[in-house]
Amino acid sequence: MEVLLYTILTLCVLGVLAAVILYFVAQKFRVEEDPRIDEVEKMLPGANCGGCGFAGCRGMADALVKRDDISELFCPVGGGDCMKAIAGYLGKAAAEKQPEVATVRCGGTCEKRPRTNEYNGARSCAVAASLYVGETGCAFGCLGFGDCVAACVFDAIHMNPQTGLPEVDPDKCTACGACVKACPKMVIELRKKWPKNRAVYVSCVSKDKGAVVMKACKAGCIGCGKCEKVCAFGAITVTNNLAYIDPQKCKLCRKCVNECPTGAIKLVGMDPLPKEPKAPAAPKAAAPAEKAAPKAAPAEKAAPAAPKAAPAEAPSTPKEPNHES
Repeated sequence: MEVLLYTILTLCVLGVLAAVILYFVAQKFRVEEDPRIDEVEKMLPGANCGGCGFAGCRGMADALVKRDDISELFCPVGGGDCMKAIAGYLGKAAAEKQPEVATVRCGGTCEKRPRTNEYNGARSCAVAASLYVGETGCAFGCLGFGDCVAACVFDAIHMNPQTGLPEVDPDKCTACGACVKACPKMVIELRKKWPKNRAVYVSCVSKDKGAVVMKACKAGCIGCGKCEKVCAFGAITVTNNLAYIDPQKCKLCRKCVNECPTGAIKLVGMDPLPKEPKAPAAPKAAAPAEKAAPKAAPAEKAAPAAPKAAPAEAPSTPKEPNHES
């Protein structure tokens, strides 16, 4: 009994001693944390999506408080209003950034891009991309297994079973960029968000030549350059057989939409421009008729020559009277 009692007392003394040591160690190596970090974290949306470049909102709040220049920091979920409120609280200047939306740049639907084989494996775009090019002849298009859907925490992107392509809900999209990182084919891009969800973009990322593209997908860009020639704002460039529309330069004039022969340029939220009727070609028969006209001129000159064929009779000279009789 005494042994048990001594054991309990010894353990209690050791516990109290360890607690005292830990207390002094914690006080010695205590890290002072700015209380503003907690307040800034409360002002952030709390999505912890990683769109800001940090693991969560706590890391973003810590960077906002400790950095003097926060112009490079931006929360895509909270947007400009959230950043202005935080900057006002911290007494710093926040950079203004226009809203963006995720855009799927692939128009290879099941109808336009027929399957040439069947994939039998893990239903993951990352796994399929590491094994081969995909179920179609296009090595650049969407694989259709929905890694982007699984990565989105805002339920803003879903797979369309009819087209086999992901579709983005612009009202739910926060431009966190999670779907962009999840896509191994890089067919999803963050682009400028226009009012009323309008957009003009090239829904193709293939860099193959035109003949190869048309064999694999009827909706691909063939790099013909017609859209680049008709753009008056220099917003379209053709590089590596692929056209790209810069959202910062584009004015939504829609002229490029009518010029695209394959329909690779998508128009969203607007009606296309009416196509101008082509001028009728000049009739080919008109040219020979005009050439034949000069030949008829000598005939007209021949008409006055007709009277020369019938000259007027010369007046007969009167005979002199004969006086020989």
